[in-house]
Amino acid sequence: MLKGGKVGLRARHEDDIPILQAELYDDVANHSRADTRPWRPITPGSTASKVVVDDEDERLAAFSVVELDSGTLVGSAELWHIDHHNRSAHIGVSLLPSSRGKGYGTDVVAVLCHYAFTVRGLRRVQIETLADNAAMLRAAERNGFVREGVLRSSAWVMGEFLDEVLLGLLAEEWKPDSKG
Repeated sequence: MLKGGKVGLRARHEDDIPILQAELYDDVANHSRADTRPWRPITPGSTASKVVVDDEDERLAAFSVVELDSGTLVGSAELWHIDHHNRSAHIGVSLLPSSRGKGYGTDVVAVLCHYAFTVRGLRRVQIETLADNAAMLRAAERNGFVREGVLRSSAWVMGEFLDEVLLGLLAEEWKPDSKG
């Protein structure tokens, strides 16, 4: 397990899947804001579920996020589209509704940066988030990410196009804590 100040990132457990499916994926509005792929119903227990981890996919490192003190599942995090040639990846964080607003997001981003730069030896990580996602923008900027641009009307979300903000962080800009 990778540890931050408040959260731990660990492998996805079988009993995490129904919780993440129900609270993150099955919430159509939430899913539409968090994923570029359109929502579609997925049968409970299906291996096609977006929260089931494919351990063979080298371009994805998916984690369950747990509160360190209690071990309670609080969300999902991933390093995705890992590009070994260019040594880059994207960060994704989804917290359960009951776990939002508690500072977990900032900690998750910090632990993912530790994983990306220290464990995986990557050079660059980036985050794309909706322009109105103040929590993710704060979490990214608290971890040293720089706003690199706005992708105008790039995300189709529940019947309208929204802007996305692109943020990046280079290994030499990262200021590690005692994560890990």
